[in-house]
Order: sequence, then C-alpha cells, then structure tokens
Amino acid sequence: MKTDWKPGTMIYPLPAVMISCGSEPAEYTIITVSWVGTLCTNPPMCYISVRPERYSYPVLKKNMEFVINLTTEPLAFATDWCGVVSGKEHAKFEEMNLTPGKASVVKAPLIEESPLCIECRVREVMALGSHDMFIADVVNVRADDKYLDEATGAFDMEKARLIAYSHGKYYGLGELIGKFGWSVRKKKE
Repeated sequence: MKTDWKPGTMIYPLPAVMISCGSEPAEYTIITVSWVGTLCTNPPMCYISVRPERYSYPVLKKNMEFVINLTTEPLAFATDWCGVVSGKEHAKFEEMNLTPGKASVVKAPLIEESPLCIECRVREVMALGSHDMFIADVVNVRADDKYLDEATGAFDMEKARLIAYSHGKYYGLGELIGKFGWSVRKKKE
C-alpha cells in the first residue's frame, strides 16, 4: 500500500555542495546548494538552483561564473554552516577556515579543501518559481591529486569520503555495492 502526498521534490539523496562565487576577494562568498545536477555530457553542462533572496544570488548573477566544490565528511560542518548563515553577516571563507584558491578558467575562487572543484560559466538563468536555475557550461575540473588512482588516474570517490543530503540530513556515502554494468557482466569461472 502507498499513500498519496501533495506534489513535492522528494528526489533524495542529493549532493551537498558548496558553491563559491565572486570575482575578487572582497566579493568572495560560499552558498551551500543541494539543487544541483548534471544536464549534459557533451558539451558538459550542469545547473544549480538558487533562491533570488539569497545573499549569493546577485553575486552569481553579476559574474555569471561559479565553482561547484564537492564536499566531504571532514567538510560537513562547514557545508551545513555555509548553508544556514548569510554571507551578508559572515565572511564564510575566513570563519570556516576555508582557503579560496585560484581557479584555472573562471574568476570565482575554488575551495582548496574540496577534493574536486567544477568550474562553471553560466549560459542561461531561468526563473522557475521559488528558485532560479543557473544553467552552466563546465569549463574546467580540478581534482586533488591525493584522490586520484595511481593506476587509472580516476577520481576515488570512496577515498574522498563525499557526503550527500537527504531531506534535511547529511550522510556519508557508505560502501561500494557495484559499478556501472555490474548487473549484466558475465561471472568469471
């Protein structure tokens, strides 16, 4: 048996990422976002959705660039804090002891403590209701070398200890249960 609920966004878990934005140090800020995702592989595109009343919104709109910084278990406190306090009253990089790093392509800073930073340039902003969607081209990805597999060069998600957000709660991702295509692979005899 299932119960009907009013329409809502119950697609969980989601990534919990810190979005860094601003074009100069006086303007740098961080907003935590879970309304984030992949739109296209070729060309690589993603989106973030932000409420227009958020402090970071005009910074994003003015500069039309941002960095998606993946978050980890050690960054969980900063991730939550940057999502509940306003950049209007707080210098988030300084207060959370996060390091604004130089991105390779965009002017927005990346967060050095993040294991993977996705540099984005906004293509379009769509007003959708409570949130506006910033549709962006991925112009560069920076990965911390300590999370790269020496043999394959692949990013080791498990080693990075990424976190997810699910209906008001943060979780570690847990153990690997399979990889793409494992359900149809022939078993070795």
